[in-house]
Amino acid sequence: MKAIIVKKPAGFDQLTLTHLDDIGIPQAGEIQVKIHANSLNFHDLVVARGDFPTEDGRILMSDAAGVVTAVGEGVSEFAVGDHVVSCFFPTWQQGPATLSDFKTVPGDGIDGYAREMVNAPATAFTHAPQNYSHAEAATLTTAGLTAWRALVVDGKLRAGDTVLVLGTGGVSIFALQMAKSMGAKVIATTSSTEKAQKLLALGADHVINYRDTPNWGDQVLNLTQGQGANIVVEVGGPATLAQSIRASKVGGHIALIGILTGYAGEIPTVELMAKQLSLKGLIVGSRRDQQDMIAALESFAWKPVIDSVFDLEQLAEAFRYQETGQHFGKICISHTV
Repeated sequence: MKAIIVKKPAGFDQLTLTHLDDIGIPQAGEIQVKIHANSLNFHDLVVARGDFPTEDGRILMSDAAGVVTAVGEGVSEFAVGDHVVSCFFPTWQQGPATLSDFKTVPGDGIDGYAREMVNAPATAFTHAPQNYSHAEAATLTTAGLTAWRALVVDGKLRAGDTVLVLGTGGVSIFALQMAKSMGAKVIATTSSTEKAQKLLALGADHVINYRDTPNWGDQVLNLTQGQGANIVVEVGGPATLAQSIRASKVGGHIALIGILTGYAGEIPTVELMAKQLSLKGLIVGSRRDQQDMIAALESFAWKPVIDSVFDLEQLAEAFRYQETGQHFGKICISHTV
C-alpha cells in the first residue's frame, strides 16, 4: 500500500514514497476507507516544509475523501460503499472548541491520508455530500469547514450582510460562494486582474486590487456607503489585520483564520475597541459543524472550485505549485484506482 511520508529535517525533497504493510480489518468502532482524493491546505504546506515540525516518517495530509470498504463491529452510521470525507479534528465531535494544538490532526500530530487505505474510528469521518466527486469532497475538511464556521457558526451570517474575503485561496473562495448562496453581498480582494475577473464570475459584488489600493479598508467603506463589512474572513494575519479592522462595520465580526503574512504583529486596538468589533480566532471546526455544513451544501447549486489535480506521487510538485500562490481555489491529489 503506497503512502507519502516526510523525513527529517522535512522539506519537499524529503517527501518519500513508501509502501505500508497490510492494515488488516477494521476493529470495533472503526471503518476502513479506500482513499480516492486529498486536498492541499496551508497547514499541510508548513508541515511538509518543516515550519511545523512533526515526527520523522509522518504520513502527510489532513484532508481526504473516499469510499468505505469495510466496517468494524458496532458501527451503524456507515455501510460499505458509502462516500465519506475526513474530519480535521477527529476527537472534537461537537460543542465549543476544546483544542488549541495539532496533536490530534491527521498529517501532523498523527498519521494522515496521503495513503491508499486507512482504518480509523468512524467518528473521524462524515458522509460526503451527494453528487460530489471525491476531489470536491476532499476540499471540505479544512477549507470548506473553516469558511462555514467563520460565516455561520461564529459570524451568524444573515441575508443582506456584507462579507469581505481576502485573496483567492480555498477558504476565501468557499466563503464567497457560501455567502452569496445565503443572500449576502461579497467584496473580495486580489492582486491579479485575471483573478479579479474569476471572482466576479463567481458572484463577487466588488473586487479590490490591494496592490493598486493599499488602503483597501477605506475602499470597502466607500463601497458600503461608510458602513463597512459585517463579517471579514481574515486569512492574511498581521500585515492585513489593520485594514480588515478599518473595513469592518461597527459591531462587526472578524474571523481570524490565517497567518499568511506572519505569526505576530501590531493591532490597532483603539479602532478595534471603538468599533466594538468581535475578533475571534478559529481553527476549522467540529464534526457536528461539518455535518451541518454538508447538509447545507446539498441544497446549493455550486461546487467547490478546483484549480488543479496532481497524482499522489506528485505531492511534492503540488506543494511547490501551492507555494507560488498562482492557484485559484483548491489543489487536489487524485489516487489512481
